[in-house]
Amino acid sequence: MRLFDVYPIHDIAIDRALGSTVWDDKGTKYLDMYGGHAVISIGHTHPHYVRRITDQLSRFGFYSNSVRIPVQEELAALLGRVSGRNDYQLFLCNSGAEANENALKLASFHTGRSRVVAFRRAFHGRTSLAVAATDNPAIVAPVNRTENITFLPFNDTQALEDCFREQGDSIAAVIIEGIQGVGGIHVADDGFLQRIRQLCDRHGALYVADAVQCGYGRSGRFFAHDFAGVDADIYSVAKGMGNGFPIGGILIAPHIRPRHGMLGTTFGGNPLACAAALAVLEVMESEDLMQNAEHMGRLLMDGIRSLKTMQDVRGRGLMIGFDPPAHMKDLRKNLLARQHVFTGEAKPAVVRLLPSLALTEADARRFLQALRTEAEAFPPVPQTPNP
Repeated sequence: MRLFDVYPIHDIAIDRALGSTVWDDKGTKYLDMYGGHAVISIGHTHPHYVRRITDQLSRFGFYSNSVRIPVQEELAALLGRVSGRNDYQLFLCNSGAEANENALKLASFHTGRSRVVAFRRAFHGRTSLAVAATDNPAIVAPVNRTENITFLPFNDTQALEDCFREQGDSIAAVIIEGIQGVGGIHVADDGFLQRIRQLCDRHGALYVADAVQCGYGRSGRFFAHDFAGVDADIYSVAKGMGNGFPIGGILIAPHIRPRHGMLGTTFGGNPLACAAALAVLEVMESEDLMQNAEHMGRLLMDGIRSLKTMQDVRGRGLMIGFDPPAHMKDLRKNLLARQHVFTGEAKPAVVRLLPSLALTEADARRFLQALRTEAEAFPPVPQTPNP
């Protein structure tokens, strides 16, 4: 049997990792400035993380949600405190797509409505309703297509108001990333998020904050939506939640009432996943990682902006994007091949940085030096004067 060939991959096999460094099976050392799509939140193989999972596995690894699982309750309590949502409820699942799927399903149950408002360049996952609300027709199969999604321009308040004026009574939810990730690191305006909150309240719709990539402290606050000073009805979380162990969830406001059977999962909230998630929150607190993300983010963005060839440096905390000039179209490839630095991308040519929230200043400066070296290797193409 062969692997189903759906991923464009680099011919690199990672053998071990520590902090923001990985080594391949040939012993080559790489700086990880991408964290496997923003998953590595507290650094690779953090000792507290390894110990937490190992201790849980030595007792037992799994039982279903048909019994009480105290480690779930422990996770809910700590997550409520660290996120500032003590009065919210937690439903645990396995991934970001599953989190968004359940968030939108719950919004429809709660409101009795079927329409979802999403935004251009949005990415919410690859499962049925999550992918329908993702603005990428290439990954939406015919079976996923639905007339229940309305796409609006991102940060366009007038379009939002017009939509609610015309469709408000049918809207179950507005789903929005506080910072679009796959879409190219576009930050939602604070005023735009505030207007979503106001319109949802006025029309009885739910505000669903997709914090799968931009949550868990990556922006310098627990949720990127927090910069706007608003509370969502539902927050979806995943990626950085388990530092690599598959776990996701939705944080649900207290006015949304549960009933047995409306949501469910076999593996969601299993003890090993909860142990991983507890370790992440404990390390985030003990090592002040949200503050570190904010500080390292400023250092990186200031350093990238100092390279005049890099355009539109944007983001918050350690969720950063920038646009290399056309003559540096191979920047990411060269950073990996020649500088041994992993970075991410977004179409058409955005470089995305999503390193561990525990990124050190030494590693941040190592990245900036690598970027500077590549920028100097490709001087700007002289502009032809107009006749």
